[in-house]
Amino acid sequence: MNYVYLKRLYDKRAELEAKLELHDARYCFGEEEVDDGTDIDLRQRLSEISEEIATLESRPGR
Repeated sequence: MNYVYLKRLYDKRAELEAKLELHDARYCFGEEEVDDGTDIDLRQRLSEISEEIATLESRPGR
């Protein structure tokens, strides 16, 4: 398994989660311009990365 690649995926997922949290917080505080679909894009990218991580972790020889 490529542990460097897996680590990068973990780091990218953490980065996207932080961006989503910030986006959600801005929306909660009434910044209307944040309702531009960014949250949908972030959630989709998080889902894709999480699926890739799960696939890599479930491979034999880990």
